[in-house]
Amino acid sequence: MPLLANTPVDRTAGPYPRRWWALGVLCLSLLIVVMANTSLIVAAPDMTRDLRLSSSDLQWVIDGYTVPYAALMLVLGAIGDKYSRRGALVTGLVVFAGGSVLGSVVDETGLVIVARAIMGVGAAVVMPATLSLLVAMFPKGERAKAITAWTATSGLAIAVGPVVAGWLLERHAWGSTFLINVPIAVAAVIGAFALVPPSKAEGMGRIDYVGGLLSIVSVGTLVYAIIEGPHFGWGTGPVSAAVVAGAGFVAFTLWELRHPHPMLDVRKFRLRGFSGSMLAVLFFFFGTFGSIYYATQFLQFVLGYDALETGVRLLPLAGAVFAGAAATGKLTPRLGVRAVIVPGMAIGTVAVFLLTRIDEGSTYGDFLPSLLLLGFAIGLSVSPATDTIMDSFPESELGVGGGANDTSLELGGSLGIAVLGSLLATAYQDRLSDLVGGRLPAAALEAAQDSVGSGLAVAEQVAADPAGGAQQARTLVGAVHEAFAHGVAHTSLIGGIIMAAGAMIVLAVLPGRRPPREETEEIPAAAADAMDTGSGLHRAGR
Repeated sequence: MPLLANTPVDRTAGPYPRRWWALGVLCLSLLIVVMANTSLIVAAPDMTRDLRLSSSDLQWVIDGYTVPYAALMLVLGAIGDKYSRRGALVTGLVVFAGGSVLGSVVDETGLVIVARAIMGVGAAVVMPATLSLLVAMFPKGERAKAITAWTATSGLAIAVGPVVAGWLLERHAWGSTFLINVPIAVAAVIGAFALVPPSKAEGMGRIDYVGGLLSIVSVGTLVYAIIEGPHFGWGTGPVSAAVVAGAGFVAFTLWELRHPHPMLDVRKFRLRGFSGSMLAVLFFFFGTFGSIYYATQFLQFVLGYDALETGVRLLPLAGAVFAGAAATGKLTPRLGVRAVIVPGMAIGTVAVFLLTRIDEGSTYGDFLPSLLLLGFAIGLSVSPATDTIMDSFPESELGVGGGANDTSLELGGSLGIAVLGSLLATAYQDRLSDLVGGRLPAAALEAAQDSVGSGLAVAEQVAADPAGGAQQARTLVGAVHEAFAHGVAHTSLIGGIIMAAGAMIVLAVLPGRRPPREETEEIPAAAADAMDTGSGLHRAGR
């Protein structure tokens, strides 16, 4: 076996022989990109204490990664198509590792946010490159299995990130949760050169940089508005960002419709398979990221599990993802995409609704059914949705296709954490005020309402008061637990309703097992012939 994989992908010469080994490298790369967010969830309490983070600071430590990650994927996917997909993967891994090293050694809030932003840029290169290389390497008959493995890796990372971070936090400071990315990134770089073949689009032409800039402005300001508005109020900044995002999307659409080689052919959204699958990914990760966000806090702050114990209790979700992925491999070829995606969304909706039963007396066992159903739903439905999205793009636009899929994923996750997190915070604050308002000084109540962690910290301060503070502290702890449990139940009801509405929309948009006659007729005969060679304009809706 040669030390370097230097033979470019040539579909006419048959499948790349080491494609399954190369898939392992792509999945390893994907693993650390997703783990970068999930591991931070359990590291957040230690970071908050050491850096004295405010609620706003912590939000931007999390979202300093999210904004560049979401905004840049489309453009960086196109650049990878043009010049080198493997080169993009390696470059992204190096940038990601560099940001991880910086994050592990700094001790100032601003520098941590900068490190997270650098990691976000690296992730924006890596994520679309993994999908574009996967589609380039695997023939159509094997692609669904490969994408299923890719999807299962995302589910694994959601659960493994907190476990690894929790194990490290028992022995080391929170900076170690950044540093764990480095050896994995190094192994992925070595594996990329040894196993992943060179790949780039042939005859792609010039990159539509104007469209790319408009997409960055649109997505970046939209994510900013999503993050800032629900959590910190719809002041001038978030409103202005939302207006800029709206204007940017209009300008982007008009530009792309007129450009001979657009960054993203927006006409694809007329294809029901593509648009329905994009919506499915968005709604899925809205529910998943939002639910895990507050379930993890309940396990830590209400049930008192440490970081490692919390991570271990998320592992059933990963197992359920693998079970769902195994099922979708058998069901999708027989039943079709809609018959798998929509029931999967229904299962995910039930998983979120189950959390409406949570109260202050709930245990881990009350969360377990929801975690299992949510994981199974992800494994069942996200893989065929991603396969349909990627099948909508010709070979010359695989990086853009990966960027489109991943942007939908990241927008859904950002919306889930921001919107559901905001609803949770409001419900918690109102309930806590009802329970202890008037019995705490105004300043103490305001501090306790900031978050469940802040509420417990105020209780510790009250307990230290020698003038009979122990009983008052116990009362406050009970109130904090009850208020947060109420917030989880209330938020889950609204989140479940949103998920149910999303499932109905996807059901209406996705085509049946056979594409509608009018959609088939939209595809010119020449393009239909070209689809077999990977250069057609449309391959969606199947």
